[in-house]
Amino acid sequence: MKETLLSTAYLPPVQWFSRLAVNRVVSVEMWESYHKQTYRNRCIIDSPNGTVSLSIPVEKPENGSRLIKDIRISDHDDWRTKHWHALESSYFNSPFFEFYQDDFRPFYEKKYEFLIDFNEELIYKCMELIGIQSEICHTERFVDEDEIDHETTDDLRFLISPKMSLADDHDFSVKPYYQVFADRNGFQPNLSVIDLLFNMGPESILILSPQR
Repeated sequence: MKETLLSTAYLPPVQWFSRLAVNRVVSVEMWESYHKQTYRNRCIIDSPNGTVSLSIPVEKPENGSRLIKDIRISDHDDWRTKHWHALESSYFNSPFFEFYQDDFRPFYEKKYEFLIDFNEELIYKCMELIGIQSEICHTERFVDEDEIDHETTDDLRFLISPKMSLADDHDFSVKPYYQVFADRNGFQPNLSVIDLLFNMGPESILILSPQR
């Protein structure tokens, strides 16, 4: 079985979580340089007016380190309140928001120092609610893309990105599911896993699992 290598991500997209659901163990990159405008500090959700990107502000490192494991969350612009209000206003009428809101609200009331810790605790909460039993490990050093042995490693650190086309990921297939704004926006593929949870609840695992 190949090693699956993922970047950290804030409420990752369905594409990211589909890999977590089908692999017993995945490795999250700890030693890469921080990349802007990626899922590392942003998620994409639905809204009455189309998709919305929620970004976590980060601090400029005092010691010059740009390693993802050292990136600290900024308190700029009261982002926690704004993110929670965005989730609440977008999903209040979704089938499962009422069931899961108390699981997620505390993440927006507590201050986390490091981005990677905040991301991982949210990921574990989503895993718990979906029923995913996989193990998340951390890399011990950074390996460049051109050094990766693709016979033994599935490197998804840069493939799963809002800048990349889903067509570039040949192992991921979009499975449509109920979305609360589909009647006005159409189905929006590869949104944050929280969109899947609030709309599909316990059936989320069926969307993440391979076709049988």
